[in-house]
Amino acid sequence: MRLKNKVAIITGGSQGIGEGIARTFAREGAKVVVADVNEELGLALVNQLKENDVEALFVQADVSKEEQVTKLVDQAIEAFGGVDILINNAAVTVRKSVEDTSFEEWQQILGVNLTGAFLCSKYTIAEMKKRGGGAIVNIASWHAEKTITRLAAYAASKGGLTALTRQMSLDLGPHNIRVNAVCPSSVDTPLLQKTFASLEDPEEAFRQTLEFQPFGRIGTVDDIANACLFMVSDEATYVSGQTLMVDGAAINKIARPLMFD
Repeated sequence: MRLKNKVAIITGGSQGIGEGIARTFAREGAKVVVADVNEELGLALVNQLKENDVEALFVQADVSKEEQVTKLVDQAIEAFGGVDILINNAAVTVRKSVEDTSFEEWQQILGVNLTGAFLCSKYTIAEMKKRGGGAIVNIASWHAEKTITRLAAYAASKGGLTALTRQMSLDLGPHNIRVNAVCPSSVDTPLLQKTFASLEDPEEAFRQTLEFQPFGRIGTVDDIANACLFMVSDEATYVSGQTLMVDGAAINKIARPLMFD
């Protein structure tokens, strides 16, 4: 029960990595606020958590919209009295180069992935200060450091997120608020499966991706959730401004799956 009575907001929390984080934090005693645009999946998750005696709340929110973020934070405070933990996980992507990316697509991806983290952090910081501190984890990506072709907006947003993490850690350190980033590589989520399905040969794409992994497997949502759990727990009270690669050492390889070229 490392997070007993802590209040955690998890954006993009209805499925994939966000769902894994929500379930892990709930298991460790947190009161969980699941924020997502997908009402059906979000409510289903929260209802499951409540059936297991977890205090949980779903808030439908597009984190790129300031008024929806303020509503999210207000509802978390109304339900649970404050905020101790923020996981900025909400993200969208498109496989396109700069030349092929429309301005609208660029705005959407930067809006959710980077501006969303900015807005959610901006409006939870005051609440964390009231409680004497807190922890923020930004879910970035190995694409912040190394990337592949045709991922311009996504890579830019994740690189911006790690830079924002470093900067926020300096501003918020005096207030006992820690800010870190976790960078997954390939993780078995609905988004990854959708990416494979969009390729000409999904099975070959999966084979090449698996071959690229030094551990012989792709990541799981639990791998990422456990890293986040450490970052927000009292075991990491002197860890801030860091970017943790949770990628099974894949970032250290030079080759990459050919199906993604």
